[in-house]
Amino acid sequence: MTAESPTTGQVDVVPADAASEVVEEVVADAAEAPFRRLLIALDVDGTVLLEDESYSPGVVEAVADAQAAGHEVMLATGRSWEGTRHILEHLALTPEYVVCSNGAVILRREDDGYVRFHTEQFDATEVLELLRTHLPDAHYMVELPDGRRLYTDDMDDWNLSRADQVAFAELHAQPVSRVVVVSDDDTDQDFVDLVSRIGLNEVSYAVGWSAWLDIAPQGVDKATALERVREWLGVDAASVLVIGDGRNDIGMFRWARAHGGRAIAMGQGPEEVLIEASERTATVGEGGVTAVLKAL
Repeated sequence: MTAESPTTGQVDVVPADAASEVVEEVVADAAEAPFRRLLIALDVDGTVLLEDESYSPGVVEAVADAQAAGHEVMLATGRSWEGTRHILEHLALTPEYVVCSNGAVILRREDDGYVRFHTEQFDATEVLELLRTHLPDAHYMVELPDGRRLYTDDMDDWNLSRADQVAFAELHAQPVSRVVVVSDDDTDQDFVDLVSRIGLNEVSYAVGWSAWLDIAPQGVDKATALERVREWLGVDAASVLVIGDGRNDIGMFRWARAHGGRAIAMGQGPEEVLIEASERTATVGEGGVTAVLKAL
């Protein structure tokens, strides 16, 4: 192997051993791919949090490492902002945006904290009356575009900050961003069957692990909100990684896969969710998110 001297233009002979070292260095440099900043969107319940609200093993440290490495780590959850902000604080996360209420609400970080930057809304009169006909004893809650919430019956596991108890008729007295329905007498499969039977074609909906039905404006879900965020941040479509475990994550799984990104399902997710992902990780109790983030 020969090399040209940068100062004299003469050709220098490189010994065989040195030539091998040069080749190895070139190969090593080529193999070391440049850093690619990812947009990482994490679901909360069943992904970051266990059922008892404790954190998945190692997730706090793994999130901190991913953020320190330069990735944009954010939350995309069905929870309202009031039920999300303390999780963001515990994870020491400071993303530019946070997706709440299954995509109906996007918050943006500003100097004085997070503000509601983009909200969707719809007239929930028809869907509420339809559901009440079939579920007269269920608990109902709506989230208003300004973040306030109205509910019919108290529930122990609801975060009722900025919430007021009202008569059912007041729930649809004005446009809402989201409707939540919980039935103590039904299962998640009962809700799946009910939705299929009565048809909810003018809205988007997701059924939770328990008999929990979340309704958003038509065509709105985590995917539509994350696409807005991706565009605002200027992140390449293929540089997206989403992790979740529930039916309300199916939309963002399909979105990530369609653009060449990674859609990772938690190991405990139902089969209808698992088949929509491009990859699977361990369960939330086993630290599935931690394993994904540490492997980046």
